Amino acid sequence: MDTSWAPVDSPDELADSLERVGYLADEGVATAAFLALRLGRPLFCEGEPGTGKTSLALALAEALGVKLIKLQCHEGIDFTQALYDWDFPRQLLHLRALEAAAPGELDSDMAEKSLYSRRFLLARPLLRALEESPCVLLVDEVDRADDEFEAYLLEVLGENAVTVPELGEVRAEVPPLVILTSNRTREVHDALKRRCLYHWLEHPALAREVAILRRRLPGLSPQLANQVASAVRRLREVELLKPPGVAESIDWAEALRALGKSELDAAAAAATLGAVLKYREDAQRVVAAGLDQILAG
Repeated sequence: MDTSWAPVDSPDELADSLERVGYLADEGVATAAFLALRLGRPLFCEGEPGTGKTSLALALAEALGVKLIKLQCHEGIDFTQALYDWDFPRQLLHLRALEAAAPGELDSDMAEKSLYSRRFLLARPLLRALEESPCVLLVDEVDRADDEFEAYLLEVLGENAVTVPELGEVRAEVPPLVILTSNRTREVHDALKRRCLYHWLEHPALAREVAILRRRLPGLSPQLANQVASAVRRLREVELLKPPGVAESIDWAEALRALGKSELDAAAAAATLGAVLKYREDAQRVVAAGLDQILAG
């Protein structure tokens, strides 16, 4: 399998490239992404929301200097939304133009052939990834799709090719780097997982989350970054509907800084709680448990 477009020679080198674009990858993430790149295998990333699964794909595309193509999965998604569709309004206009140009003399076979040419094909993310690779293809939240779509996706990833009946086979000259993400709302079938390399993303360790905050928010004081990261880690230990991820840590620190706060105390936390907790029930639970106690650990 041709993976000659990969410009990195080790997990450490890939981690450095990711750090230059603002993604601080730990050893496990860097190694998994490097192997996916080197072996030409999809990388299946699972983990709690907010652990950086989608951000990894964005950062890989930027670090490798290639295009990112995203397929957002959802309940009921079908192959026309993922692969291709025909531009019916343009086909209709084209057919009317043919009829106007040769009234009563239209060759139906030639007209049909002209209607199903490449100019009327609407390429969706899967087809675009095959045509435009090398690229990073992000299949986001694959656990939201149904079994039938999952099976179809497995076939496409296995062949790195699809057939458009009217046009023939489309095959990727260089297989795209495929990142699949799942929040584990349901179990993805073993067949798809076997096709992929697998990595479970944890919430970052305290030191790495502090580093992420200071990288994403230049000028943020070490004290405030450490207080926010520590408080968010303790919030994750509370039984919440939506535990805060790294994105919420960044939002919280940014909100505090916008208010001119130099430290995170109970009053500042109460005033900015909506930046880190996004459900009313979660905020009520945290307030009832005592913000001062949570902040103090």
